[in-house]
Amino acid sequence: MRIESLRKYYSLPLLLLIFTGLVFAVVMTENTLPYFDFSPRKGFLGTKTFEVTSQAIFRIGFYVHISSALLVWLVGTPQFLPEFIVKYANWHRMLGKVYVFGILFLAAPSGLILARFANGGLSAKVGFALQCLVWWFTTFKAFKYIQEGNITQHLRYMVRSLAVTYAAFSLRTESYVMYQFLGTKPIETYLTVVWLSWVGNLLLAEIMLSSNIEKFYLKIIKPK
Repeated sequence: MRIESLRKYYSLPLLLLIFTGLVFAVVMTENTLPYFDFSPRKGFLGTKTFEVTSQAIFRIGFYVHISSALLVWLVGTPQFLPEFIVKYANWHRMLGKVYVFGILFLAAPSGLILARFANGGLSAKVGFALQCLVWWFTTFKAFKYIQEGNITQHLRYMVRSLAVTYAAFSLRTESYVMYQFLGTKPIETYLTVVWLSWVGNLLLAEIMLSSNIEKFYLKIIKPK
């Protein structure tokens, strides 16, 4: 298949994904910045008991997570565009390092801390913890493969890593759809999207990978 045909086949979904990512980045920024007045009962923090919010480990985990997750989202979204990889290779590498560092050392570990304090019992705690572990693992594998020069496997694991990154968007979208249109109860909605948001994204990623989407990127990155 010629590069022009590949671009035509994949360009619209990729552009929609990028557009969605940019819109959600604005939403995430607007939702994240108000927390830095450090009000103890603002928004999400109001769903926790005073016993939880008074613990230093929870507060550290919360503020590290919301700031690093936002950073990871912002630098990860442009990595979907093959033209960005080709035309701005230095930026791609730099933002890629920020993305990897942000997940491996900040977002995923702090997410594990928050998973320990998750509402919804054991199911929610395990769901969030596994999400962070899969996030860490897929990102680490993507990093190791590019270090080894294995671009194909690097691309495949980056698709998986970004699928978990986009779980933040899926969780909110699925919650809204289930609650508003399917009439599910809040606790049913919450416990469902805890798992569906990242497992569903990974299933979609595997469907994409089954179409050998990495070949599309490779033909553009290394056309010869």
